[in-house]
Amino acid sequence: MKAEVKKNVMTYEGLRALEDELEDLKVNRRKEVAQKIKEAREQGDLSENAEYDAAKEEQREIEARIEEIDKLLKNAEVADADENAKADIITVGSTVKLFDEEFGEEVIYKIVGSSEANILQNKISNESPVGKELIGKKKNQKITVETQNGLLKFKILQVTK
Repeated sequence: MKAEVKKNVMTYEGLRALEDELEDLKVNRRKEVAQKIKEAREQGDLSENAEYDAAKEEQREIEARIEEIDKLLKNAEVADADENAKADIITVGSTVKLFDEEFGEEVIYKIVGSSEANILQNKISNESPVGKELIGKKKNQKITVETQNGLLKFKILQVTK
């Protein structure tokens, strides 16, 4: 029995960002690091050459990131491409304004795939506790989310695509 490949759900914006990063790594960064390696080799003895070691390490990191992006893209599933989805129902790609009942303040989150999540940019994963609870909900609904830090209570104020 073949193991099921986990789809990497992401927004179209996230897909484009990964494709752009991959292009930059393959076209620009590979050339830059190859030039650094060439210059370090020209300095002679490689056994005590810190520049050579650093360039080779950078090369390994670039190749590992290229491989990682290739895997993400191979299994990518763009979630916000469905223009027929009802605009008022929260899906991956939705931006949601919530009222945090505990702190009495509004917060705005964009629901994204797990590879795009970045709390500093208010992008939360559809697989996170809050993201999971929001998927499929509508404006004016209330949600309660159990987290490690206790219960979070939100009212959905606005949903935009």
